[in-house]
Amino acid sequence: MKKAQAAAVVEEQLDTDPFLRDVKAGLSSSPKRIPCKYFYDDPGSRLFQQICELPEYYLTRTELEIMPDCAREMASWIGPRVRLVEFGSGSSVKTRILLDALESPSIYIPVDISHNHLMETCSQLAVDYPRLEVLPLVADYSDRLILPESDSPFGRTVAYFPGSTIGNFDESEAHFFLPRVRQLVGDEGALVIGMDLVKDPAILVAAYDDQAGVTAKFNLNLLERMRRQLGADVEPASFNHVARYNSRRQRIELYLRSKRTQTMRVGKETYALAEGELIHTENCHKYTIQKARDLATQSGFLIRRTWQDPDDYF
Repeated sequence: MKKAQAAAVVEEQLDTDPFLRDVKAGLSSSPKRIPCKYFYDDPGSRLFQQICELPEYYLTRTELEIMPDCAREMASWIGPRVRLVEFGSGSSVKTRILLDALESPSIYIPVDISHNHLMETCSQLAVDYPRLEVLPLVADYSDRLILPESDSPFGRTVAYFPGSTIGNFDESEAHFFLPRVRQLVGDEGALVIGMDLVKDPAILVAAYDDQAGVTAKFNLNLLERMRRQLGADVEPASFNHVARYNSRRQRIELYLRSKRTQTMRVGKETYALAEGELIHTENCHKYTIQKARDLATQSGFLIRRTWQDPDDYF
């Protein structure tokens, strides 16, 4: 039996500089924006776990309902001794369902930008799956990845991208990202991906603007992170969380709205905001089956099988 391990940790350089650069560039643009990948520091990751348990947030609940019914069929497609690479692994709850169904999985490489959260999750996974080599990779998965080396033999490489996170990519970004995934997994590889489907806008808006205000805290944590990590002079209480559905582009859009005329200071730079001005923080694109097929084909993949819930939510 292979010794349990959280294995070698491969870390890319993740310091304040990329965050500072992206914040300054985003606040200098029109309209202003902050990339959504910066949601997931440790407090942000904890808030997102709370979001996943909210009654309005059907996405995680629905995907978890689908997985037990289809995991064995997924495993038969994937094959034995897989090297599984997961993008944005978080707490790996859905991953466990897949791991339990797989035949003798060899290597699991979870990729996440939140260091501490990833380490905690992988330490427990290494204990619970002692025959599986767990190789956490602290990185921004939207960048080009170099996977950690291992002496463990494996069959093929399969990427796992659950949670509808592909919806955070604009069309051009998705068309850039997925061909790189295709290159990463190789000619014998595959991708298992989750996509949220187009549905009643009222259901969508409620999922991103919950009554308990957890998503608002998650969004405003971007400003808190700027204060903590960059020493920014900004008052989170002077902003509101905004979630709205763009029917033309079939996506939810998240913003921070300035309650008053104000200035923000980041480093040596100051940025003026008018009352009501928006800072864009995230897009969550929704898919149709045909749109998913088109995206796959254009990215070098062929859809072999799809699984959906009875309500066609996910």
